[in-house]
Amino acid sequence: MKRNRVVLAATLALAASMPNLVSASTIAIGAGAFGPGSTLTTFTGLADGTDVNNLVVDGILFQYSLGNGLVVIDGGPGTTNNVAVPNIVSVGNPTGVLSVTLPTLVDSFGYGFAVLLTTPIGTATTISLFNDSTAVGSLLYSGMPDPFFTGGFAGIQSTLLFNRAELTFTGAAPAFALDNIRTSLRPVPEPGLLLLIGASLVGAVVRRRRL
Repeated sequence: MKRNRVVLAATLALAASMPNLVSASTIAIGAGAFGPGSTLTTFTGLADGTDVNNLVVDGILFQYSLGNGLVVIDGGPGTTNNVAVPNIVSVGNPTGVLSVTLPTLVDSFGYGFAVLLTTPIGTATTISLFNDSTAVGSLLYSGMPDPFFTGGFAGIQSTLLFNRAELTFTGAAPAFALDNIRTSLRPVPEPGLLLLIGASLVGAVVRRRRL
Protein backbone atom coordinates (compact mmCIF):
# COMPACT_ATOMS: atom_id res chain seq x y z
CA MET A 1 0.00 0.00 0.00
CA LYS A 2 2.83 2.36 0.88
CA ARG A 3 4.54 1.61 -2.42
CA ASN A 4 1.29 2.32 -4.28
CA ARG A 5 1.03 5.68 -2.55
CA VAL A 6 4.60 6.46 -3.59
CA VAL A 7 3.85 5.64 -7.22
CA LEU A 8 0.61 7.64 -7.16
CA ALA A 9 2.30 10.66 -5.58
CA ALA A 10 5.15 10.53 -8.09
CA THR A 11 2.74 10.23 -11.01
CA LEU A 12 0.65 13.16 -9.77
CA ALA A 13 3.80 15.23 -9.32
CA LEU A 14 4.83 14.42 -12.88
CA ALA A 15 1.39 15.36 -14.17
CA ALA A 16 1.56 18.68 -12.30
CA SER A 17 4.90 19.42 -13.91
CA MET A 18 3.69 18.70 -17.46
CA PRO A 19 2.91 22.37 -18.31
CA ASN A 20 6.54 23.15 -17.58
CA LEU A 21 7.71 20.25 -19.73
CA VAL A 22 5.73 21.50 -22.72
CA SER A 23 5.89 25.26 -22.10
CA ALA A 24 6.43 27.11 -25.36
CA SER A 25 9.79 28.38 -26.47
CA THR A 26 10.49 29.87 -29.87
CA ILE A 27 13.65 30.20 -31.94
CA ALA A 28 14.43 32.00 -35.19
CA ILE A 29 15.16 29.73 -38.16
CA GLY A 30 16.28 30.31 -41.73
CA ALA A 31 14.63 29.18 -44.93
CA GLY A 32 17.07 26.28 -45.08
CA ALA A 33 15.55 24.78 -41.93
CA PHE A 34 12.38 23.87 -43.86
CA GLY A 35 13.31 20.49 -45.27
CA PRO A 36 11.41 17.63 -46.92
CA GLY A 37 7.75 17.58 -46.00
CA SER A 38 7.51 21.35 -45.59
CA THR A 39 5.10 23.43 -47.67
CA LEU A 40 5.86 26.48 -49.79
CA THR A 41 3.15 28.98 -50.72
CA THR A 42 3.73 31.57 -53.44
CA PHE A 43 1.32 33.87 -55.23
CA THR A 44 2.16 32.89 -58.79
CA GLY A 45 -0.83 33.17 -61.11
CA LEU A 46 -2.77 35.69 -59.03
CA ALA A 47 -3.66 38.91 -60.82
CA ASP A 48 -2.13 42.21 -59.74
CA GLY A 49 -4.57 44.16 -57.60
CA THR A 50 -6.18 41.06 -56.04
CA ASP A 51 -7.36 42.08 -52.55
CA VAL A 52 -5.53 40.05 -49.89
CA ASN A 53 -8.07 40.65 -47.11
CA ASN A 54 -10.01 37.33 -46.81
CA LEU A 55 -7.99 35.78 -49.64
CA VAL A 56 -7.35 32.02 -49.37
CA VAL A 57 -4.26 30.52 -51.02
CA ASP A 58 -3.25 26.87 -50.49
CA GLY A 59 -5.79 26.70 -47.66
CA ILE A 60 -4.18 29.69 -45.90
CA LEU A 61 -6.54 32.54 -44.99
CA PHE A 62 -5.11 36.06 -45.11
CA GLN A 63 -6.84 38.91 -43.25
CA TYR A 64 -5.75 42.50 -42.73
CA SER A 65 -6.85 44.26 -39.56
CA LEU A 66 -7.39 47.58 -41.33
CA GLY A 67 -9.77 46.14 -43.91
CA ASN A 68 -10.07 45.86 -47.68
CA GLY A 69 -7.94 47.41 -50.38
CA LEU A 70 -4.86 48.16 -48.29
CA VAL A 71 -2.94 44.93 -48.98
CA VAL A 72 -3.00 43.43 -52.48
CA ILE A 73 -1.16 41.11 -54.84
CA ASP A 74 1.35 43.14 -56.88
CA GLY A 75 4.94 43.37 -58.03
CA GLY A 76 6.16 44.89 -54.78
CA PRO A 77 9.82 45.83 -54.79
CA GLY A 78 10.53 43.44 -57.65
CA THR A 79 12.68 40.38 -57.08
CA THR A 80 14.89 40.31 -53.97
CA ASN A 81 16.75 37.44 -52.35
CA ASN A 82 13.55 36.39 -50.54
CA VAL A 83 10.68 37.94 -52.49
CA ALA A 84 9.63 37.26 -56.10
CA VAL A 85 6.94 38.72 -58.36
CA PRO A 86 4.00 38.55 -57.67
CA ASN A 87 3.81 38.97 -53.90
CA ILE A 88 1.72 40.48 -51.13
CA VAL A 89 2.17 44.25 -50.98
CA SER A 90 0.75 47.01 -48.78
CA VAL A 91 -0.61 49.90 -50.86
CA GLY A 92 -2.41 51.69 -48.02
CA ASN A 93 -1.71 52.01 -44.32
CA PRO A 94 1.10 49.48 -43.61
CA THR A 95 0.83 49.54 -39.81
CA GLY A 96 -2.00 47.02 -39.44
CA VAL A 97 -1.81 43.34 -38.55
CA LEU A 98 -1.70 40.76 -41.34
CA SER A 99 -3.24 37.60 -39.89
CA VAL A 100 -2.30 34.28 -41.50
CA THR A 101 -4.60 31.40 -40.51
CA LEU A 102 -3.17 28.00 -41.44
CA PRO A 103 -5.23 24.96 -42.46
CA THR A 104 -3.45 22.68 -39.96
CA LEU A 105 -1.37 22.88 -36.79
CA VAL A 106 2.35 23.35 -37.44
CA ASP A 107 5.46 24.07 -35.41
CA SER A 108 7.45 26.10 -37.97
CA PHE A 109 6.49 29.10 -40.09
CA GLY A 110 8.35 31.67 -42.12
CA TYR A 111 8.24 34.13 -45.02
CA GLY A 112 10.45 36.33 -47.14
CA PHE A 113 9.85 40.04 -46.62
CA ALA A 114 10.90 43.47 -47.80
CA VAL A 115 10.10 46.95 -46.53
CA LEU A 116 10.38 50.24 -48.39
CA LEU A 117 13.72 51.23 -46.88
CA THR A 118 17.29 50.83 -48.09
CA THR A 119 19.13 50.83 -44.76
CA PRO A 120 19.39 48.22 -41.99
CA ILE A 121 16.66 48.32 -39.35
CA GLY A 122 16.58 46.55 -35.99
CA THR A 123 12.87 45.75 -35.91
CA ALA A 124 11.60 45.18 -39.44
CA THR A 125 8.87 42.61 -38.80
CA THR A 126 7.31 40.68 -35.92
CA ILE A 127 5.68 37.24 -35.84
CA SER A 128 3.17 36.47 -33.07
CA LEU A 129 1.91 32.87 -32.90
CA PHE A 130 -1.46 31.56 -31.72
CA ASN A 131 -3.23 28.24 -31.33
CA ASP A 132 -6.74 29.50 -32.09
CA SER A 133 -6.99 32.35 -29.55
CA THR A 134 -4.22 31.14 -27.22
CA ALA A 135 -0.93 33.05 -27.55
CA VAL A 136 2.06 30.77 -28.15
CA GLY A 137 5.01 33.16 -28.56
CA SER A 138 6.52 35.87 -30.73
CA LEU A 139 9.82 37.02 -32.21
CA LEU A 140 11.19 40.22 -33.73
CA TYR A 141 13.32 40.26 -36.89
CA SER A 142 15.79 42.80 -38.18
CA GLY A 143 16.15 43.70 -41.85
CA MET A 144 19.19 44.22 -44.07
CA PRO A 145 19.55 45.38 -47.69
CA ASP A 146 18.37 42.32 -49.66
CA PRO A 147 20.16 43.29 -51.87
CA PHE A 148 18.73 46.79 -52.26
CA PHE A 149 15.48 47.10 -50.34
CA THR A 150 15.62 46.18 -46.65
CA GLY A 151 14.33 42.69 -45.94
CA GLY A 152 15.25 39.07 -45.32
CA PHE A 153 13.60 35.85 -44.19
CA ALA A 154 11.59 35.70 -40.95
CA GLY A 155 11.32 32.13 -39.71
CA ILE A 156 10.11 30.82 -36.36
CA GLN A 157 9.95 27.40 -34.73
CA SER A 158 7.89 26.70 -31.59
CA THR A 159 7.80 23.87 -29.07
CA LEU A 160 4.00 24.28 -29.05
CA LEU A 161 1.90 23.83 -32.16
CA PHE A 162 0.06 26.79 -33.66
CA ASN A 163 -2.37 27.49 -36.50
CA ARG A 164 -2.30 31.27 -36.78
CA ALA A 165 0.41 33.89 -37.13
CA GLU A 166 -0.04 37.64 -36.82
CA LEU A 167 2.52 39.63 -38.82
CA THR A 168 3.38 43.28 -38.31
CA PHE A 169 5.93 45.47 -40.06
CA THR A 170 7.94 48.50 -39.06
CA GLY A 171 6.10 51.78 -38.93
CA ALA A 172 9.26 53.47 -40.23
CA ALA A 173 8.60 52.14 -43.76
CA PRO A 174 5.74 53.37 -45.96
CA ALA A 175 5.13 49.88 -47.41
CA PHE A 176 5.95 46.19 -46.98
CA ALA A 177 5.95 43.07 -49.14
CA LEU A 178 6.07 39.35 -48.34
CA ASP A 179 6.32 36.11 -50.26
CA ASN A 180 7.45 32.47 -50.12
CA ILE A 181 5.51 31.38 -47.02
CA ARG A 182 6.88 28.17 -45.55
CA THR A 183 5.39 25.84 -42.93
CA SER A 184 6.35 22.47 -41.49
CA LEU A 185 5.48 20.07 -38.70
CA ARG A 186 8.05 17.84 -37.00
CA PRO A 187 6.88 14.68 -35.21
CA VAL A 188 6.66 15.45 -31.47
CA PRO A 189 5.54 13.27 -28.54
CA GLU A 190 2.01 13.94 -27.31
CA PRO A 191 1.75 15.18 -23.67
CA GLY A 192 -0.23 12.03 -22.79
CA LEU A 193 2.57 9.88 -24.14
CA LEU A 194 5.12 11.84 -22.11
CA LEU A 195 3.02 11.29 -19.00
CA LEU A 196 2.79 7.55 -19.72
CA ILE A 197 6.55 7.35 -20.21
CA GLY A 198 7.12 9.24 -16.96
CA ALA A 199 4.78 6.93 -15.03
CA SER A 200 6.60 3.90 -16.45
CA LEU A 201 9.94 5.33 -15.31
CA VAL A 202 8.55 5.90 -11.82
CA GLY A 203 7.31 2.30 -11.75
CA ALA A 204 10.72 1.03 -12.85
CA VAL A 205 12.40 2.95 -10.01
CA VAL A 206 9.98 1.51 -7.45
CA ARG A 207 10.51 -2.03 -8.75
CA ARG A 208 14.27 -1.62 -8.54
CA ARG A 209 13.95 -0.56 -4.88
CA ARG A 210 11.93 -3.72 -4.17
CA LEU A 211 14.72 -5.97 -5.49
